[in-house]
Amino acid sequence: MELNELQQQRADKLARLRAVGIEGYPARSQRSHAIAALLADFDAMMTQGAQVTVVGRIVGARRIMGKLAFAHIEDEHGRIQLWLSRAEVGDEWFERFANDIDTFDIIQASGSLRRTNAGEASVFVNHIALLSKAINPPPDKWHGLTDTEARLRERYLDMIVNHDVRTNFRTRAQVMRMMRKVLDERGFLEVETPVLQPIYGGATARPFTTFHNQLKQDLYLRIAVELYLKRMIVGGFERVYEISKVFRNEGVDRTHNPEFTMMECYQAFGDYNDMMDLVEDVCRQTAIHLTGGTVIQYQEYAIDFGPKWQRISIPGSILARTGIDVLALKTHEELIRAIRERKLPVETKPSWAKQVDELFSEIIQPSLIQPTFIVDHPVELSPLAKRHAHDPAITERFEAIVAGMEIGNGYSELNDPFDQEQRFLGQLQDQAKGDDEAHQLDSDYINALMYGMPPTGGLGMGIDRMAMVFANQSTIRDVVVFPHLRPREG
Repeated sequence: MELNELQQQRADKLARLRAVGIEGYPARSQRSHAIAALLADFDAMMTQGAQVTVVGRIVGARRIMGKLAFAHIEDEHGRIQLWLSRAEVGDEWFERFANDIDTFDIIQASGSLRRTNAGEASVFVNHIALLSKAINPPPDKWHGLTDTEARLRERYLDMIVNHDVRTNFRTRAQVMRMMRKVLDERGFLEVETPVLQPIYGGATARPFTTFHNQLKQDLYLRIAVELYLKRMIVGGFERVYEISKVFRNEGVDRTHNPEFTMMECYQAFGDYNDMMDLVEDVCRQTAIHLTGGTVIQYQEYAIDFGPKWQRISIPGSILARTGIDVLALKTHEELIRAIRERKLPVETKPSWAKQVDELFSEIIQPSLIQPTFIVDHPVELSPLAKRHAHDPAITERFEAIVAGMEIGNGYSELNDPFDQEQRFLGQLQDQAKGDDEAHQLDSDYINALMYGMPPTGGLGMGIDRMAMVFANQSTIRDVVVFPHLRPREG
C-alpha cells in the first residue's frame, strides 16, 4: 500500500521493532484490571502494594522528561496515567517507548500503583509490551475529529477521539434492552421472520430488489415484518415481537436512513388502545432507567414521559390550523386546490392519502414537542388498520410523536379478509396512478386471514429515532454506528 510521510515513519518504527524480535501485533495480551475498576479502588490497592496489568490505547502526547516518561492510556471505560522510570523498565524499553512507541499505539503495562506529586493516579511501570502498532496517526494536534463527513466515513476514528459518540451507542443499546424487558414482562415472544420476501408489505415504501440465482426469482429486502408476524397470530401465538433491520429505498435526511431498526409487536385480543399503553410504558421505563426520572432533555426541550400522552385528530387538527376539511374534499385535485389557495408550503404527492399525510407532517407535526398520539387517520392512509367503530371514514390507528418526530405507529389490525382485499386493490389503483410506494396485493396474507385472526393490536417503533430522543441527538446518523453515505467523489 502507498503510505504518506507520517504513516511511513510509523511503519519504519514497526520494522525496527520487528528487527529486534518485538512483534507489532502479538496474538495475546494479559490484563488484571479494567481501568475504571482500578480507579474505583485505587487508594486501597495502592496501600496494599498491588501489582496490576492494564491495557489500552495511548492518547494525548507522551512526555519524556530525562529519565522519566509519562503517557495516558484508555480502555473502553477509563483513562489512567503511565509513569515510566528508566531505572524501573530498563534502558532498552525506555528507549523503545521514547523512540518507537507512538500516540494511538495499543500497549500493555504492568507495575505498582502510585500518585504523582500532583495527586494523579498512575501505574508505575516495570514492564511494557506493544499490542498493536498504529500506522495511522491521530488527528492533527489531538484537537479531535470535528469534520462531520470525516467523522461518519471513519466512524472507528470518531469513536476513538469523540467519547460522546460511544455514549450514544451505549444509550441506543439501553433503549433496546428496555424495550425487550417491557415486552418480555408482558408475555410477548421474540421471533424472527424472513428478511428476503417474495412480496414486500406491511408499510407503504419502495423496496430494495435482489435476485435469487438458483430459483430465478426476484426477492425484496423487507420494508416491514408486519404481515409475517400477523400470520403467527393467525397460527395461534397471542403475543409476538421482532426487533429487526428493515430496508426502504428512500431519501436520506436527518430522520431517515435506508436501513433502520424497527421493533414490531402484535397482541391478540387487544386493540390500538393497548398499543398506546405499551408505548407509554416503554418510554416511561426507558426514561427512568436512563435518568432516574420521567423527564429527559432533548435539545432545548424538557420532555416528560410521566403523564398520559395527549391525543389529537389528523382531520381535526388540519381543519383547526388551515381551515381545510380533508374528509370533505374527496379527490386529490380538490385537496391540492385547497392547499394552493392557502399558499401552504406543502409538496405535491401522488394520491389523496399521501397528500393528507404530507399536509399534516409539514404543518402540524413539527409543533408537537411533548409526547403525543396522532389519531383518526383516514382509511386511505391505513390499508392494514381496522375502521373506527364510530366513523367508517377513519381508522383505529395512531402515530406516536415526540419532539416533532414520529417514533411509532400502531393500530387495531384489520382482520376482515374481504375488506383487506379491497384495501389492497385500492393500493394497486394508486400504484397505477404513479404511487411507487403503494402496497402490493398479498394473496397469501388474505388467505391467512380467511382462517380467522382474532381482534389484534399492532405496533411498530423506530429504534433509531428512540435512540435519538434518549441520546439527545438531532440526526439519525449520530445514533447509527455506520450510517449510509454517498460514495466519495472520484
